[in-house]
Amino acid sequence: MTATTTPPDTSKPYAGLTAPSTARRLLTQPTTGPLVALLLACVFFSLSTDQFLTGGNFSLIVQQVMVVGTLAIGQTLIILTAGIDLSCGAVMAFGSIVIAKMAAEGSLPPLAAIALGLVVCGGFGLLNGALVQKIPLPPFIVTLGMLNVAFALTHIYSEEQTVTNLPGPLTALGQTFPLGKTDITYGSLVTIALFLLLAYALSSTSWGRHVYALGNSPEAARLNGIRTSRLTIGVYTVAGVLYGIAALLLISRTGVGDPQAGQTDNLDSITAVVLGGTSLFGGRGSVLGTFIGVLIVGVFRNGLQLMGVASIYQTLITGVLVILAVTVDQISRRKAR
Repeated sequence: MTATTTPPDTSKPYAGLTAPSTARRLLTQPTTGPLVALLLACVFFSLSTDQFLTGGNFSLIVQQVMVVGTLAIGQTLIILTAGIDLSCGAVMAFGSIVIAKMAAEGSLPPLAAIALGLVVCGGFGLLNGALVQKIPLPPFIVTLGMLNVAFALTHIYSEEQTVTNLPGPLTALGQTFPLGKTDITYGSLVTIALFLLLAYALSSTSWGRHVYALGNSPEAARLNGIRTSRLTIGVYTVAGVLYGIAALLLISRTGVGDPQAGQTDNLDSITAVVLGGTSLFGGRGSVLGTFIGVLIVGVFRNGLQLMGVASIYQTLITGVLVILAVTVDQISRRKAR
């Protein structure tokens, strides 16, 4: 009598494999670590000071980070392509002076002045992208040089003077509206809307997939039919326009055109991007992660200030967090190889 064997069920080719659990997938997401860090920070400061866990304080945190957050969106796009932009804060400052002077002196109607500021900042981004792609030059060198150009132009054009007496449309985004017992600024909503828009563009459009492909391997992206030159220039240009929006948010928050503004915002934007889990080597990260990184910076600075910690220690802690974030990124890259 011959024993019979049951043939394998080929209708379920992966029946013998266990699908990764939801928990495991969540733990491997780049945004999981930053989100846990943000939640732990909120718990710590909530226990340390009674003033932290209030609607008004959280609204204040978002107001404090909306300018750097908008810069960080543009910075994220550039870093995803394995580039970097050291000029974003200086470009924003120049854009804010252009908008403020043109509107305050009556040279242009307020809305036209805002449009001109966006065009000027977008022009800086276009020039950065062209120099990086067409010559080509390293992004670090190009944007370092452009930082100095924008900084000098800001002080030359402003004549070292703060621009005041701005018309209402320039400060409208700084106005608030009540949400329950909390006052929310319109500028905060603009920043959140920009995060959502760019998050959708990166995750759900062919343009976004091409940005990730460019950051992972420019040559492979080119061989797959992606116009890498046009894409790189486009990314830097979009980032420049975002810096122009940040300039308008800066004016709406401060109520003036300040030539001294934005001097460290380039580093703060990079800090937020890195803390949000975006790799400095390109091709990995998200705008959502950057939003979490921006909130981490804002929560730490706000919480430490409420605790009475000197600002120099706030800077020290931020620096330590950046080093830890980059270290984690390097370790994860080595394990992935």
